[in-house]
Amino acid sequence: MEVVEIFQFLKELRKNNNREWFGDNRDRYDITKKQFEDITEQLILMLAKFNSNIGILNPKDCVYRIFRDVRFSSDKSPYKTNYGTYIVPGGRKSGYAGYYLHVEPGNSFLGGGVYHPDKDILKAVREEIYIFPNEFIKIINKPSFKSHFPILYQDDKLKNAPRGFDKDFEHIDLLKHKSYLAGREITDEELLSGNLLSIIEESFKELFPFIDFLNGAINLSKQ
Repeated sequence: MEVVEIFQFLKELRKNNNREWFGDNRDRYDITKKQFEDITEQLILMLAKFNSNIGILNPKDCVYRIFRDVRFSSDKSPYKTNYGTYIVPGGRKSGYAGYYLHVEPGNSFLGGGVYHPDKDILKAVREEIYIFPNEFIKIINKPSFKSHFPILYQDDKLKNAPRGFDKDFEHIDLLKHKSYLAGREITDEELLSGNLLSIIEESFKELFPFIDFLNGAINLSKQ
């Protein structure tokens, strides 16, 4: 899994985030984009070894575009300074929980789950946790899981109990999330170590029970 060219391209893009530079370096973009798609294909094959629900996915359908939508943003930089891929059963718009890899010099990370799901999916996940709290807690408190993902994503939690749930529920804090995500940083040293695939595989294996729990709930919401 080779990321040196990707890393260098993104590092230079951050300093030269304009259409003229990008145009002059379009060949490098095409090369590194293909390299990242190849990485995504490796991850799909790796995930399929322990998550049979991944199915057949086209890497191009998993990788996010590098071009920013600046219509409603005060930041008019035309390009993202990262490559990102989201590997999820049924594709990015399926609504299911999946696995994410973000490559960006100084800010790389991996993780998985569901980010701001629609209200029916969010309700289904909360109901599953409400009915089976001990199962969910066992997953996220497993020592090997916590060594990779010490804490779930906290940035968009509700202050109060979500509507329709008992505010005195013992584990009500677990139902306040609006996204159910776990993630961990990838250092530049790890990124360039030549051992990146093994690092990702170890973390994604730990994520599997978490993803599986979420998708079990999401399946119920789709019936």
